[in-house]
Amino acid sequence: MTGTPGPMLEMRGITKRFPGVVANDHVDFDVYAGEVHTLLGENGAGKSTLMNVLYGLYPADEGDILIDGEVVALDSPAAAIDHGIGMIHQHFMLVPTLTVAENVALGLKSSRGALTDLAVVPKRILELAGRYGLDLDPSALVWQLSVGERQRVEIIKALYRDARLLILDEPTAVLTPQEVDQLFSTLRQLTVDGRGLIFISHKLHEVLALSTRITVLRHGAVTGEIPVEGATRESLANMMVGRAVKLTPDKLDAEPGDVALEIKDLTVMGDRGLVVVDNLDLSVRRGEILGIAGVSGNGQRELAETIAGLRAPVSGMIRVADIDVTGAHPSKVREAGLAYVPEERMKEGVIADFMVWENLLLIDHASSDYLKHGLFDFGTIKDHARELVDAFDIRTPSLETPCGSLSGGNIQKVIMARELSASPTVLVASQPTRGVDIGAAEYIHRRLIDKRNVLSDAEFIQQKLIEYRTASTAILMISEDLDEIFGLSDRIAVLYEGKIMGMVDPKLATREEVGLMMAGVAAD
Repeated sequence: MTGTPGPMLEMRGITKRFPGVVANDHVDFDVYAGEVHTLLGENGAGKSTLMNVLYGLYPADEGDILIDGEVVALDSPAAAIDHGIGMIHQHFMLVPTLTVAENVALGLKSSRGALTDLAVVPKRILELAGRYGLDLDPSALVWQLSVGERQRVEIIKALYRDARLLILDEPTAVLTPQEVDQLFSTLRQLTVDGRGLIFISHKLHEVLALSTRITVLRHGAVTGEIPVEGATRESLANMMVGRAVKLTPDKLDAEPGDVALEIKDLTVMGDRGLVVVDNLDLSVRRGEILGIAGVSGNGQRELAETIAGLRAPVSGMIRVADIDVTGAHPSKVREAGLAYVPEERMKEGVIADFMVWENLLLIDHASSDYLKHGLFDFGTIKDHARELVDAFDIRTPSLETPCGSLSGGNIQKVIMARELSASPTVLVASQPTRGVDIGAAEYIHRRLIDKRNVLSDAEFIQQKLIEYRTASTAILMISEDLDEIFGLSDRIAVLYEGKIMGMVDPKLATREEVGLMMAGVAAD
């Protein structure tokens, strides 16, 4: 092991309990200066809890934390920062009403006493953004930023503080393959300089490319620690899930039918008053998955919101199943046959305090199927919810469990179950497996592919009346995960600064070609 003779960080016997759950069960974990120690595990395996203990957000019920061989009390994030620990959170710790620079400056000592050094901070942010390829406007308000841009703020916050030990939770989710290579080069330089890195990622090829060592958690306990030499994606996935996992989903060749989603000359303004979708043309046929690849912040969120009726376009046309829904209310868009899986599941996909069955009913609560004499028929409602929980393998203690207490993967499956149960003509799925463990991601992939080939009731009747023809759901999938894009898509459209840079066949294109298009280099 490079660096100091002993580990810079030791976590010994860390145990953390919540009511009814042992989140960490006597976990041992250490990091040496000059290494990247990766932490792998499904959602709910205890990774975030362990890191929150390290960062002073949770007190451990048992165990010790040692920095440079000495036991330390990390009872707050300030204490962790004082000991040289920086953390990039998966769920952002930002103040939405403040600017990027103000968020970065929060908590920093200032030469101006009670006032922040806002003349100095933006300059340093721009230096870091340029160095690490993390494009940000220091004066932008955080609430106006996309999910990916907010994660970039978190990365810069940690780098700004020059942490000796850096916890990186999914840091590449918003980068092109070329930018990932650049970031990894920088991270490797940080280890050469004597820093230790804790890397958390669901992208197994990245784990293998960057790691020195890999520790796997399952059900709160360590199931193994291995050097990166000799590890494979298949062996790591098996350790994570406890069974063999199919990393590349099987799917039949598409038999596209009629155009179900048609977009012409669409122009959309963003929250900052700038054009974010620029005269865009796009169509998706029944029975195909069209993947939208691109770095976060290039108009994906606004495109999805506009299709779903949540954002009014400046100009252009959107048709769902030959019905013009341009600028229509979301309820009218849904009536036309569109279902929507939003980018931010906790903010837009579910109501965290509502129970599982309530979230499954959110879209159809006014349906006469669930009413009796003008009142809710709770027996029918819960029978329907139970069927969806079983069909989509939603792991919840009960239908009455608050949705916010489920793991990220199960929350996403609640959303998928609710949206797909309506047998939509068009499904817009934005970041369907972001932050979802590999087992749940595999299941969601399977449901997307299955849905492409399953007929609605009306289409089933038509099939009996005439000979078989494809007439199934058209899926527009927006993802920053190129493995997901290549594994699921029948066609790939690459979005850059609100424009389609090119359309490629995933069987023929390479990740490098798509990565260049994601960076604004047009296809030949």
